[in-house]
Amino acid sequence: MSDRLVWLPFDPADLGDPPGGLRYEVVDPTERVPDSVGQVRFYVPPYQVGSRVAEVLPLMRSLEVVQTLTAGVDNLRGSVPAGVTLCNGRGIHDTSTAELALTLILSSLRGVPDFVRAQDRHTWAPAWRPALADRRVLLVGYGAIGAAIERRLLPFEVEVVKVARTARDGVHGIDELPVLLPDADVVVLVVPLTDETRGLVDAGFLAAMKDGALLVNVARGAVLDTPALLEALDQGRIHAALDVTDPEPLPEDHALWDAPNLLISPHVGGASSAMWPRAHRLVRDQLHRYAAGEPLANVTSGAY
Repeated sequence: MSDRLVWLPFDPADLGDPPGGLRYEVVDPTERVPDSVGQVRFYVPPYQVGSRVAEVLPLMRSLEVVQTLTAGVDNLRGSVPAGVTLCNGRGIHDTSTAELALTLILSSLRGVPDFVRAQDRHTWAPAWRPALADRRVLLVGYGAIGAAIERRLLPFEVEVVKVARTARDGVHGIDELPVLLPDADVVVLVVPLTDETRGLVDAGFLAAMKDGALLVNVARGAVLDTPALLEALDQGRIHAALDVTDPEPLPEDHALWDAPNLLISPHVGGASSAMWPRAHRLVRDQLHRYAAGEPLANVTSGAY
């Protein structure tokens, strides 16, 4: 029997054709840590359990690879031991997150939250609202998810302006944001949370946005300075839609709940039926590479 042990958060049969030559155990270490923890070579943490997935890492003396099911790895990056390869879930959530980003944009622009509240009151309340068509959308963070959002935006007759850490053909560098923000009607945040992006959207960033612009965050809550956003919303200068918040989950007495011109969804960018088929495909392919001694995909570099 192989001594290369893999911990999965789901049945290996879900992978379709998991590679032979590996041992598999279905484990959620946030509930129970089996005695085999010291033998784990390849670890796939369970989805959406936050920083608790890192607590077991010091016990994994044989660990070689950590493969997350999340696109962001900020909850693990500082805890993965030296010499262990960390791979993210790039590709798993592109479709779901892009769908939600578009949903938040359209719902905010067309006033869907107001219609829902009016329906609750049994009130017929027509309103004239801005369309997405003819708008300039600024994507801050042009990786796989940013590209997926762009593909869904273009049929709506918009102009998409792309921003990444460094400029490349057709993509602006993040240092150009002060020039780009005043002309953007919609700003979508899709960057990973790193030391560089933490607090990126501060009072200065928000002040540079045009009056009436919409800010959409499907990245991480800490990319955005919450007090600065609250001030901008209270002033009525901008609108916002957040799938992620800081803090998270959002306490029931937090000021964001009552902020004007704000739509909140509870960090559900990846939580759709599109996630698991893509997660299973990625993990299967990674395990086949690992079993064959081939280079792994999605090794994290911090790029966006």
